[in-house]
Amino acid sequence: MNKTSRLLPKLLLMLAAILLPTTAAVAQERDMPGKPIGKASVLGNLILLELDKNALGERNLFDLGQRTLRFTPGSAGYRVESSPLRWDADFGQELSGHEVTLHNFAFPFSGKTWTSFSVGVTGSIRFGEADNPPGFGMGPTPRDQGGVSIGRFDPLSEGAANLVNTVPAICVFFKPRMSGKNYVKELADRVVVTWDVTEPWGNIQDFTWTKTINRFQAVLFKDGSIEMSYQQLAAKDAIIGIYPLVSGTAEKPLATLTGLKNTSVAAHLDLQNLELSVVDGLLLKVTFETAGPVLPEGEPGVSGIGYRVHFAADKPSAESEGPASGEIVWAIHGFAPRNRGTASTSRYFAFGPGVSRRVKTSGRTISIEGILPKPLRGATQLIVSGESSAAGSDQPVARISARPVTLGGMRDPEVHLSSLKPQDGPFSVVYEAFHYYALPNPRDLTCTVLKSLGDKFDFLAYYSDFRVDNQEAGTPSDGPLGAVGGAVTGIGAKQEGLENYCTQGRFQWQYIQPVYAGSNQMQERPPADAPMGTDRDITFYQQQLAEISQDGKIPPYMYAMSQIAHEMGHRWAAFVSAKVGDETIPLGPVHWARGLQAPVAFPYRRPTEASIMGGGVWQDNFDGTYTQLDDDYYVPATGWSYLDLYLMGLIFPREVPDFFILRNLVPAGKDANGHPIFKADRTKVTIHDVIAAEGERSPGVDKSQRQFNTGMVIVVQHGATPSRDLIERTEGIRKQWIEYFSITTGHRASMTANPN
Repeated sequence: MNKTSRLLPKLLLMLAAILLPTTAAVAQERDMPGKPIGKASVLGNLILLELDKNALGERNLFDLGQRTLRFTPGSAGYRVESSPLRWDADFGQELSGHEVTLHNFAFPFSGKTWTSFSVGVTGSIRFGEADNPPGFGMGPTPRDQGGVSIGRFDPLSEGAANLVNTVPAICVFFKPRMSGKNYVKELADRVVVTWDVTEPWGNIQDFTWTKTINRFQAVLFKDGSIEMSYQQLAAKDAIIGIYPLVSGTAEKPLATLTGLKNTSVAAHLDLQNLELSVVDGLLLKVTFETAGPVLPEGEPGVSGIGYRVHFAADKPSAESEGPASGEIVWAIHGFAPRNRGTASTSRYFAFGPGVSRRVKTSGRTISIEGILPKPLRGATQLIVSGESSAAGSDQPVARISARPVTLGGMRDPEVHLSSLKPQDGPFSVVYEAFHYYALPNPRDLTCTVLKSLGDKFDFLAYYSDFRVDNQEAGTPSDGPLGAVGGAVTGIGAKQEGLENYCTQGRFQWQYIQPVYAGSNQMQERPPADAPMGTDRDITFYQQQLAEISQDGKIPPYMYAMSQIAHEMGHRWAAFVSAKVGDETIPLGPVHWARGLQAPVAFPYRRPTEASIMGGGVWQDNFDGTYTQLDDDYYVPATGWSYLDLYLMGLIFPREVPDFFILRNLVPAGKDANGHPIFKADRTKVTIHDVIAAEGERSPGVDKSQRQFNTGMVIVVQHGATPSRDLIERTEGIRKQWIEYFSITTGHRASMTANPN
């Protein structure tokens, strides 16, 4: 997801407030070539992919039901023990917000005493301000403003480490996206916080159609002791642990790797040294030293530049300037968000498993720190290399060659809580991540299929009987933007990295992860007893969809069509801008802006639909207000806008009606039918404005690809056979996808799903 021209839009995705699932949000800093990790064969109309042994690693599911954990503080950290459940059935008062104020005592934690703290409905307690306050932000503002948060697509196995040294926090059962009630009761010597919450339910991204029961409790004692109790948990994945801030007072040098001065490179990118050290026996600190001062945040030149350190436990090959396989990357990227005014908003952020998002600069140095990534824990020696890159490309402009570094003096804060005894420890920070299977490398999935069956697929969609470590049932998407007949230009995204997907040029786009057969979106229809949800849920539309259906039923696999159409639509959209007069206006940059007028040309099921890629259908009320007749969410499944079809090469520029974009949206009530009304500033846009910004789409309509083939892949673990549900549901999605594509392209293109 990160080669040259596609790097910045995809990383911006991590910093933008995004409503829809989209291209991968996890920044892997090199498009390492994929490799086969299993065996692919044909099973009827489907592709069966059997993974190699250990391709998914081990899952670690919650095992503390009906147990109480006690964390006892001491001068050097916490001792931990597990005991039978202790539960206070008197919850006290329901918490109306997030803030709790103590009146009877101050709670000692992380080197301070606190008379207030913030409770997150998603299962955590935070002391002090949030690590990422609203503003520039790391992705969308968290739905839960209390407690802690991690990135939308962060695996829990990695998110647990990313929380270290961000804010003082206690993760009682931290599981993003939960909702429900919190209760608080303060006594003379303790405060009791109780959660009665449910996992998300009913939506396209969910695993259940109904609410689930999750009851757990934390007791904070006056002496600093902490108890966490688990009465009833339907959820099996979460982060549990104690996260005081690390003082950073004890730093032990490990190694200094030296580079060569390169006067042809800007001084702030010319790497002279790469220093590694251990902080407080817990954190690995990496410091880049450059030939000249590092650009401070706020400088215009910060945007787009990068610094990367590569770790591997094996030796690099003779030809490689960095680790050859199994590498982990920590990266620093500079950003200046679009439409945020001047360069004063430019910032540095760090990405990678276990690394803190925070970046520190001082003179000629820029540094990051974090927990040693899990695949490398236990290693006594690492192979380490570094590099920097300029804005506009992730190709290195300066390197520090790979060299061995001997580790020592680091303690792993991740433990098995159920097996700890008081004599274990003490721990300054201690946690456990309960999670499903690790996400396979998507390029490895692709290479397994293409190497086995040939380079004959435009798209690949993956489905499985097992869950992966993602809080959402849906999947992001990515790909090298291949094409039959040569690269596509004029769509705001560039073909690149074909070799990393083992394709000669045809393969275009794919799911990042397999969709679980037991998730909502893989079921043909909601169960008969499923409760009605909000207007973001398919259950909300059951009656109106059934009324217009020939068989009186809701159309099959509506959630699955929303997912596959939206994700595969990212092959063409929504990356373009429009040049209107002297102003270049982003229409995305990854989904069509909410205020973009994007009516569907060939609706899928309803008369009025907004694009599956975002935007809306807006009615001009000619009084400065606009009524939103269909919104930018993609449930129920919708078709493609005229702009989408142009970018797909299916309609001529002259067939795209003039449209507009609404900016500075301000709510102004609702109409008689419940449609929201907004005040907004309207800017007219034409397809010629898009062409002025991006160039004309090539190949044009007369030479564009019209026939596409999707490989529908069912993924099983080593030695397993696919379940009947997995086969039948994937086959049902396959048939519906072919029909959907024909309808929504106005029969100007066709889709097959043929593995042969």
